[in-house]
Amino acid sequence: MRLSTLFLRTLREDPADAELPGHKLLVRAGYIRRAAPGIYSWLPLGLKVLRKVEAIVREEMDAIGGQELSFPALLPREPYEATNRWTEYGPLIFRLQDRKGNDMLLGPTHEEMFTLAVKDMFSSYKELPLTLYQIQTKYRDEARPRAGLLRGREFIMKDSYSFDVDDAGLEQAYRRHREAYVRIFDRLGFDYVIVYADSGAMGGSASEEFLAVSPVGEDTFVRCEASGYAANVEAVVVPQAPAVDVATVEATPAAHVEDTPDSPTIATLVAQADALHPRADGRGWTAADTLKNVVVMLEHPDGSTEPLAIGLPGDREVDAKRLEAQVAPASWRPFEEADFAAYPMLAKGYIGPGVLGEQRSSGIRYLLDPSVAQGSAWVTGADEHGRHVFDLVVGRDFTADGTIQAGEIREGDPSPDGAGPLTLARGIEMGHIFQLGRSYAEALGLQVLDENGKLVTVTMGSYGVGVSRAVAAVAEATHDDLGLVWPRELAPADVHVVATGKDAAVFEHAEGLVAQLGEAGLEVIYDDRPKVSPGVKFKDAELLGVPTIVVVGKGLADGVLEVKDRRTGDRREVVVADAVAAVRAQVGGADSGDAPARG
Repeated sequence: MRLSTLFLRTLREDPADAELPGHKLLVRAGYIRRAAPGIYSWLPLGLKVLRKVEAIVREEMDAIGGQELSFPALLPREPYEATNRWTEYGPLIFRLQDRKGNDMLLGPTHEEMFTLAVKDMFSSYKELPLTLYQIQTKYRDEARPRAGLLRGREFIMKDSYSFDVDDAGLEQAYRRHREAYVRIFDRLGFDYVIVYADSGAMGGSASEEFLAVSPVGEDTFVRCEASGYAANVEAVVVPQAPAVDVATVEATPAAHVEDTPDSPTIATLVAQADALHPRADGRGWTAADTLKNVVVMLEHPDGSTEPLAIGLPGDREVDAKRLEAQVAPASWRPFEEADFAAYPMLAKGYIGPGVLGEQRSSGIRYLLDPSVAQGSAWVTGADEHGRHVFDLVVGRDFTADGTIQAGEIREGDPSPDGAGPLTLARGIEMGHIFQLGRSYAEALGLQVLDENGKLVTVTMGSYGVGVSRAVAAVAEATHDDLGLVWPRELAPADVHVVATGKDAAVFEHAEGLVAQLGEAGLEVIYDDRPKVSPGVKFKDAELLGVPTIVVVGKGLADGVLEVKDRRTGDRREVVVADAVAAVRAQVGGADSGDAPARG
């Protein structure tokens, strides 16, 4: 690839719409260009990297017996209607009609199509187990596409599906995919962790995510160093707090309502309680002594709405993502003034359990955080402006309709397995594997005859890898202040040869070197631009991020070339006669920065 003719233009300034460092560099280095919000064109260098990611994924999928096919992106409505996902996906899918008025969609995921394909072709247990996969473009109408390739409206994904007669077969398929994913992400060359995950709209039972550890990741995950427990924050199950002993409950005074003027927030309530109603034991009130009641509005895919109230300790917040996972496929939004007007029994800033619950005056379903123990006493809203109730005991004075795992998880919280404290980190979701079970097969009628001639419903697994997202994740994980720094297995070339100066002999020798490197089986980017300064060429070489840079310049007069390791910055001079062997040795050797750590 000659830079004099390559379809490439590098930029010195960051693009205005890019926020993350890797996204900025991918655009500046000419790997991708924005076509519309959340939609990107792949330019020649970017496409080379993308194809190498695809090749890694394809090799590992083929190694476990996967068979590749490709479904269309434009799909009919009917299969998605049968699984109810035409409704459940809501505004997230692109919908359109053909000229005859038939409803169509651009595929956000293809469980339905895989299921129907197997149903159409297979009818016996003898034809199973089976694993099918595709690497294909998906479409989701994200409300706020952001972070470049990390959250777009068009993206490339590997999705595979296993089909088995029984659960034992599904577990084996799941294990094979998990091991293949470990190999895939090891080869991609970034730090990652495997965490328990919420299945979300996909459904199913066992579910794990592969997260690229990154401070710019959208996902928060937790780890317990003592036990190795790791989970996406949405999947953390907080154990139910043990009930308070009967003697303590019996010794708790009867609930009493007190004036707490101008205290619609937890902070003002604590201040007023300290000033007007000090504790008998002499210590000050804290936010943890209060019960916060948060009301949200659920919006179901069919357009209907439903209020939901959540009670949790006042020193905790509702975690938006945990709540989203709990109420899926519905979405949620904060309660608005019009909602309060529709429920006049809710005193904004002073909402209490007295009116909450499906059997109480509001009729609003009321769910408690598991940390709220049976028999525990609280200060909470009295459903009157300027008033709160003290010593309100769970179970004695009020009950809820159930519990919900929606409270925030904090650094230092106890691990659900009881082994020690949790630490929090951020990551980019790169892969997700599910044991789907039989939900899609049942909805679409996928059955086969078992060994006894009886019809049985096939059980399925679903396994995804974000292929285009992997390019962005690697860029975010491996760049430096000068530009991109690609791992060898993903780089658009093995070597970047830079010819500097105006001496014709320099360019002649560089031409010969490039030819020899090509004959040695190496991919080469050659900066042969004759009227570009050495400084610009060096900056472009750093920006493009090829692992090995060879400079043919003024050292040629002394019979030497410069070989630079892009990642470490190490430079060394090699004699001209040894240049090809030296470069081949560097390219073929272990790159010390490519071995990923894994949690």
